[in-house]
Amino acid sequence: MRPLTAQDPESVGGHRLLARIGTGGMGVVYLARSKGGALAALKVIRAEHAADPGFRARFRREAQAAARIDGRWTAPVTAADPEAAEPWIATAFVPGPTLAETVAEHGPLPPDTVRALGARLAEALAAVHAAGLVHRDIKPGNVLLAPDGPRLIDFGIARAGGATALTATDAVIGTPGYLSPEQARARDEEVGPPSDVFSLGCVLAYAASARPPFGGGVAPAVIFRTVHEDPGLGGITEDGLRTLVARCLAKDPAARPTVPELLAQLGDFGSDDWLPPGLHAVIAERSAQVLHLPEPERPAAPGAPVDEPPAPSRRRLLMLGGAAAVVLAGGGSTAAWLATGGKGPSSAAASRPRRTVAVQADLSGSGKELGTSVEHGVRLAAEQHNARADRRFDLALTVLDDGGDADRAAEVARRLVTDGRVCAVIGPTSDATALAAQDRYKKALLPMLTAWAGSDALYAAVDTENPTSSVFQLRPSDSASGAPLARYLTSLRPARRLVLVEDQAARDYSWLIAHGLAENPPSGRTVVRRQVTAATADFGPVAVAALAAHAQAVVYCGESPRRAAACARALQAAGFTGTPAATEAVLTPEFLRAAGTAAEGWVFSATFVDPARLTTAAGFVRSFTKRYGVRSVGRGAAEAYDALGLLAQVLAPLGTGPADRSTLTHRLRTASYRGITRTYAFRAATGEVEEEPGLFLWRVQHGTPLFLGQYQQAKV
Repeated sequence: MRPLTAQDPESVGGHRLLARIGTGGMGVVYLARSKGGALAALKVIRAEHAADPGFRARFRREAQAAARIDGRWTAPVTAADPEAAEPWIATAFVPGPTLAETVAEHGPLPPDTVRALGARLAEALAAVHAAGLVHRDIKPGNVLLAPDGPRLIDFGIARAGGATALTATDAVIGTPGYLSPEQARARDEEVGPPSDVFSLGCVLAYAASARPPFGGGVAPAVIFRTVHEDPGLGGITEDGLRTLVARCLAKDPAARPTVPELLAQLGDFGSDDWLPPGLHAVIAERSAQVLHLPEPERPAAPGAPVDEPPAPSRRRLLMLGGAAAVVLAGGGSTAAWLATGGKGPSSAAASRPRRTVAVQADLSGSGKELGTSVEHGVRLAAEQHNARADRRFDLALTVLDDGGDADRAAEVARRLVTDGRVCAVIGPTSDATALAAQDRYKKALLPMLTAWAGSDALYAAVDTENPTSSVFQLRPSDSASGAPLARYLTSLRPARRLVLVEDQAARDYSWLIAHGLAENPPSGRTVVRRQVTAATADFGPVAVAALAAHAQAVVYCGESPRRAAACARALQAAGFTGTPAATEAVLTPEFLRAAGTAAEGWVFSATFVDPARLTTAAGFVRSFTKRYGVRSVGRGAAEAYDALGLLAQVLAPLGTGPADRSTLTHRLRTASYRGITRTYAFRAATGEVEEEPGLFLWRVQHGTPLFLGQYQQAKV
């Protein structure tokens, strides 16, 4: 939960608002107290949606239908006003954590607990379906755990049975990873009670194994696996439960069990003692804390004077007690560095608060070149900040080397999470280390900002169900990588016949890139998809086929620089004279070395810049090359410089007290920062970074990658 903002009303429909539970594209959900003193979850719909007569009709119909639901394991509707300027609906508030939070923190639930969970959620579905509704968004985030049993919540996108969908054509409604194949295909007329059974199976698989059955990553890849591949149920240890879940996940709706069949097979779990003892105690304690929330103080309006924050608690003081100690070490140990240029503090500096930011990077492994560039970019930004006479706080850096190793990265994250001085982390700088560290940062609400790890895998950590997640992926998703190439092949060097090379050595990634280009091809173009198996490195047949098809462009959709180089050599040998292209995963020195002259003319989409070709970064380039005695700025340094600039901007209004991590996470999520590389901002509904400003084009010219600029503004 988050505090109310100055823009939030004090009350809605006679309900006193206490806090924000969450925000999304449709509106805001508040914790509220009714006139009678009962707590409620109150959802207010944004005015722009309410202005649509069709949407208001749907909301009115669904509010009436939801009020008819009579089930012990649902959160009943207590009040609603579909005719208000901003329509709202209130349901009974359940103070327990979500299933998603519980499994993320405590791991898989025991089989008996999963069966009890399934039985009670099946009862909830029976009540939903009896009211003529299909829930359509059953997921771990919509299941609350109370001491006496679970509650299925949020009927905000439920659809009355037989009603016409008031949504855009081909829109996918639901949450990828938990929606049914018929939802994934956007076949609204086919979505009925069996779709909810499929989603329930996904939820039970997650509860039993702590993994969604169709994996993580960006939405298109998850949807593809949902429609075309078998679920991964190896983490479910009990055979009978695994078999039942597998039946729920049948692709054919008719092959799934009905809700009554599920109830019969799951058995009767009428006892309130349904959770493991330790978890029961955690839920009860959390429930008690929420139920005793005080009335909120109204936040100050924007621009109003900010009072000093209250003095930190004794526990907080103990955590900060070691902040004055500075240890300088090398190698794999902590390297704490105060960004003051080695000078002693002045009397003015002594009155300023100190904010400590950590850098987690590979400084000694295979990725040390990138890691060192990131560290140098952050150091320069900190030095320049501390040189400003008008600064409101001093910055200190703690630099930790994880060596590019996942186990070391997890240990580094553990140490940073327990260091009360650290308010945010910049890094890690590789796929493996970011994925190994992100869970610890999320649980501690310690902001982690990275622009260097593989976004296809890491975007799952952003957690679109919880846009307040402290994982900040500053680079766009891999699913957006096709947009710069499409623009290049449409406007800069038009190609009417396009061949997509899907490399099965990286099947998911390759499908993601090819699917994006095939579904949204350059206007008026013919697109052909060709596959190369992982067992061969011979791209000759694909090159010959491209010439036979009179292709004017060939896009290598894989992520291997070595295999992309083999593709480049094959195209050169076949006499291909069109435009060859790929994504940023291939744009490496390894590709240039292995491809040789065949790399000439290759075009790449990427999420990083060459600051030497940006007028906004001219000062940075001069300072960087002088500070480190180099001729050019290494990859990653400019983005690291911007990452610290973003942090400094959101730290400035926090006053002189300790920088609370959860407050900083919220401020980052709602910030907009204009850096030297681009503007950084995050989507309120999903927590994902705004993509278009961060997508760029590169082209190999005379053996060297040449930065063309932001893809919508690039010129040949």
